[in-house]
Amino acid sequence: MMIALKAATPQLPRTTAVADHVVAVDETDSTNALAAQMIGDGSLTLPDHQDGELAVAVVAADRQTAGRGRNGHKWISQPGRCSTMSYAVRIPRAIATDESVNGWLQMIAGLVTLDALNGMIEEYGAAPNQPDCLLELKWPNDVFCHGLKLGGLLSELVIPPSSGTDADADDDVVIVFGVGLNLALGACRLPTPQSTSLQLHVSGLPSFGEMRDAVAERQVEGFRERLAKFIADPKGQAESLREEMKAVCWARGRQVEAHFTDGTTLTGEAIGLNEDASLILRTQDGADHTVRTADVGVL
Repeated sequence: MMIALKAATPQLPRTTAVADHVVAVDETDSTNALAAQMIGDGSLTLPDHQDGELAVAVVAADRQTAGRGRNGHKWISQPGRCSTMSYAVRIPRAIATDESVNGWLQMIAGLVTLDALNGMIEEYGAAPNQPDCLLELKWPNDVFCHGLKLGGLLSELVIPPSSGTDADADDDVVIVFGVGLNLALGACRLPTPQSTSLQLHVSGLPSFGEMRDAVAERQVEGFRERLAKFIADPKGQAESLREEMKAVCWARGRQVEAHFTDGTTLTGEAIGLNEDASLILRTQDGADHTVRTADVGVL
């Protein structure tokens, strides 16, 4: 019989030291929803970015009762085993709403997450159980290891109360990046056969609490650094990110099937990413197709 795990308020001393605000609760429906609510009612504010330094706020919970993924999917997590965090960052409205570049915001979240996980592993002297145990990104929002889902990301735009729908394009908006990671789940607790956990692939890891805090600290710093560079030069950074994604894009070079919200599917080889971060899918007839919103699975 599986014992139910009790939620406890996350202890995040390292994250608190680098973030502008940290809100930690034992349980909530969704950290993204809580962040959006607090931003909307003014109880969570982010100062103006000055001299290229971005403010980052963190909302953390040990248990989510209604965690969300893209396209209405549920994110199932367990307290004391899964990290559920949201990172809120102010960015210019013009960038957040520019479809030629805003797709890279999700890719940045993925790269920040890989950097944080790999940095934590290196800090504690942990080591993969197998030499080919690489952490990768499954376009557009999953962290993968050995073809299994280790984590998921969800980015959402929130309008702060000081702005409105008719605000100037120079105004800031807030992007909330929700990041759920299976860090210390045993094999018997995995929610689906397609999921996995970091501790199943890496030996020598610290306790769950230490992992969660060390990863979150790095994510705060990663979002601050990468988003500042992106805001300063969106087009230039898009090209650099496109090159960087080649090494960690799990789908690239694989035969995949894209499932769209209208029920249709498209099958082909994932070639790479376009300049706007959309996926290029080459079908059997040699035609290239642009995929912007879909669930992508390997064949």
